[in-house]
Amino acid sequence: MKIIVTGGAGFIGSHVVDTYIRAGHRVSIIDNLSTGSRRNINPRAKFYKADIRDPQSIEKILKNVKPDVVNHHAALASVIASIKNPNATFEVNVLGTVNLLRAFGTIKNAEKFIFISTGGAMYTTTKLPASEKIPPSPLSPYGLSKLLGEETVKFYAHTLGFNFSIFRYANVYGPRQNPHGEAGVVAIFKEQMKRGERPTIFGDGTKARDYVYVEDLAKASVAALTKGNGGLFNFGLGKLVTDKQVFDTVAEAVGFRKTPRFAPVRPGEVQKISLDAGLARRVLGWKPTTSFEEGVRQVASSK
Repeated sequence: MKIIVTGGAGFIGSHVVDTYIRAGHRVSIIDNLSTGSRRNINPRAKFYKADIRDPQSIEKILKNVKPDVVNHHAALASVIASIKNPNATFEVNVLGTVNLLRAFGTIKNAEKFIFISTGGAMYTTTKLPASEKIPPSPLSPYGLSKLLGEETVKFYAHTLGFNFSIFRYANVYGPRQNPHGEAGVVAIFKEQMKRGERPTIFGDGTKARDYVYVEDLAKASVAALTKGNGGLFNFGLGKLVTDKQVFDTVAEAVGFRKTPRFAPVRPGEVQKISLDAGLARRVLGWKPTTSFEEGVRQVASSK
């Protein structure tokens, strides 16, 4: 298949590109390199430096590539940044998605649009792990932008006549994650600890998330090429890992002996969330194989 991966120079998107190429597909990347890196670009992929907010550029690229599938990872993914500047988040995550969908709908061989949403910022519930049946209730503009993106995908897929799948990810971690942003606590803690700095935990350490290893997650994008049309899927291990457990696990992996700093909880962050991935297992055959401890060790040993 001919596949476009938006955000394919980024952390998660680059692993998806690698997995598609290993499976024998022809892959093109759209990325503006605002958070992605040329170092992450697979040399066997064709790269287009472009911003999904530019409809003319996106239409031109899609007409040139004529993709069967678009896998849409490009996004502004920071909860905190979305609170500070919601306009930018909505411009990229909603209007950028509209540009891709409209351009994709003009391609005769357009088969499927895979949209990467969020699970970690979508649900506010005490019934954990959360299934796809739990009504969305985002606490941040980022979560809201992804919910609007999901509805946009459904609308244009129905209107323009192509298939779709929607993925709601738990907290993703692994090699290539940017340690210099506000998201990606495993990468941030690793980088700070290796510099001898004491990482900051926001809250008392009991805030908890569900963590999924990026290479496990990338397999789902391959499965969705032939399965899961019209489906909405959660991806996670279904386990709660507290901020203090993250700190302790990363500290053990890198040999860090200092204690963490603590600061007030930041607005917009969910206190506890884990995801039920049973539907992804049943429909897509997806099964994670990497424990949090093993995944952190892989991150600690990576550059």
